[in-house]
Amino acid sequence: MLRLSARWLLLAKHLRAVSLVFSPSLPTSTSSLFGFQNVSLSMETVRPLLFPNQQLSSLKLDCGRLGNSAIDILVRPSLREISLHNCRDFSGDLISEIGRKCKDLRLLCLGSVAEKVGRSISRCALEDLLNGCSHLEVLALMFDLSLYLRPGDGRIFGLVSDRLTHLELGHITSRMMTQLLTSTEISGQDSNRVTTSTVLQNVQRLRLSVDCITDAVVKAISKSLPSLIDLDIRDAPLEDPRQVSDLTDFGLHEINQNGKLKHLSLIRSQEFHPTYFRRVSDQGMLFLADKCLGMETICLGGFCRVTDAGFKTILHSCASLSKFSIYHGPKLTDLVFHDILATTLSLSHVSLRRCHLLTDHAIQKLASSLKLENLDLRGCRNLRDETLTAVSHLPKLKVLLLDGADISDTGLSYLKEGVLDSLVSLSVRGCRNLTDKFMSTLFDGSSKLALRELDLSNLPNLTDAAIFALAKSGAPITKLQLRECRLIGDASVMALASTRVYEDECPGSSLCLLDLYDCGGITQLSFKWLKKPFFPRLKWLGITGSVNRDIVDALARRRPHLQVSCRGEELGNDGEDDWDSADIHQHIEAQEDELEQWILGDEGDVEMEDAEDESEEDASEED
Repeated sequence: MLRLSARWLLLAKHLRAVSLVFSPSLPTSTSSLFGFQNVSLSMETVRPLLFPNQQLSSLKLDCGRLGNSAIDILVRPSLREISLHNCRDFSGDLISEIGRKCKDLRLLCLGSVAEKVGRSISRCALEDLLNGCSHLEVLALMFDLSLYLRPGDGRIFGLVSDRLTHLELGHITSRMMTQLLTSTEISGQDSNRVTTSTVLQNVQRLRLSVDCITDAVVKAISKSLPSLIDLDIRDAPLEDPRQVSDLTDFGLHEINQNGKLKHLSLIRSQEFHPTYFRRVSDQGMLFLADKCLGMETICLGGFCRVTDAGFKTILHSCASLSKFSIYHGPKLTDLVFHDILATTLSLSHVSLRRCHLLTDHAIQKLASSLKLENLDLRGCRNLRDETLTAVSHLPKLKVLLLDGADISDTGLSYLKEGVLDSLVSLSVRGCRNLTDKFMSTLFDGSSKLALRELDLSNLPNLTDAAIFALAKSGAPITKLQLRECRLIGDASVMALASTRVYEDECPGSSLCLLDLYDCGGITQLSFKWLKKPFFPRLKWLGITGSVNRDIVDALARRRPHLQVSCRGEELGNDGEDDWDSADIHQHIEAQEDELEQWILGDEGDVEMEDAEDESEEDASEED
């Protein structure tokens, strides 16, 4: 039996009190859920916390600092839910062991397995998983399956539990997915007949990333999944697809054959190559509208040939539509929304990202829907202050994203008298006409704000004075992005570090994410304010590594639970996994910072101070 020190016994008691949810059927001395998805724990920390608990039923963990040596500690027969993220240093042994030991598993989510060089996953590991976990209801394998499976191996998913209702695959080829959903029967001497497979027949929610969305895979999904309610499929081709291996109008005609689909997302990303759905026209939208009269959510991206007529057909046909998203609609204009008042739509979420032809007139029409909660207009560069006048009267608006719009300080001031009290997230990234003035207007301290997320990136005229106004207002911002603001410097960091949002909390306690990448005025002085006790809740930090690499590395070692990014990548998660329990997540998040202090103690201060001293000595020698 593992012997624990007094410190770890106190820590385990603390964990049970603030972060773990008990099952009524289990003794109160044993917690049934262990969850830390925003903090990456080391092997030395995880071992004493998990080893004594033989009745653990739910495990949710960021495995960024763990590897194969942790498998025996993590995987145990009592588990019914497993959600492990950042499993880069695990091989297929993790998958295989889960299949062998967790016979009663209901939910499994694995992210980034074997992404580290030298790690791999075998077909046998996947077979062990699907054979062993015969009660799975939710399965999410968020890594590239095509790296480890041969073209014909898609059929191993025929082993999956018939109880499965939710399936998400990080990446799989269209050919594999089609094979998975179809089977070949022998008829006569030499002829084969392709029939619908019974695999996944109870799946209600399917999310896929494939190499290329084709008519064949859409048809296979529609015919083989009679219970499907939610379909999210996206691709990012490396080159323009050939006609025989692409989505066409006929493919859209195959969607929702069983009439149960409520949520549809079809996205072609330009991440690797500027390619679009060039073989889908307005005719395809007519087919889709005819089959999707009961749709509640529609998200379409990369349909470059679809015009106002096609998109308008969708809006006017789907009376139950509440969420409507178009990504990169180069032919979408204001006319789509010209007579939206003639419909019975009650839209709550609208995203029109990179629809360059839209003007203020379209947003004025959209704003007639007073139930709008989320409005994403990123990349709509022809929008001006009249758009802000229209949205300022939306009483329920919580998210407003205006990246790249042609708006001014005066335009943003219109938000002050209306929607600002309800806004939770505001982004004005790349709105290059803005100055410090709008910050002084919005954050004058005259009202209590709900704002939690603020993106001020790439504003060339923004200075430290704007951040002073934010800090003085006491707004409880949790996510602040200032990347590529060349006039932002050390003074902003000091102001944020000194902010007291609540009287009973530490300075700067509200910030969980701070992005300072490529801010021109950041020097090594800022790093003195990035140490504890400042920013105690900080989980993500973006900084320019060239400021002083030794200090950056020392900070990362001093605060190992802080994810420090130096290469300019976007920070934080785009969203929690939808099947994660929201109430559990909030319960854990509320006390995570105190827990981190327990875990880390005071180790590492000397190391960072030494790095700072060395840096100062180097600077003196250069002078």
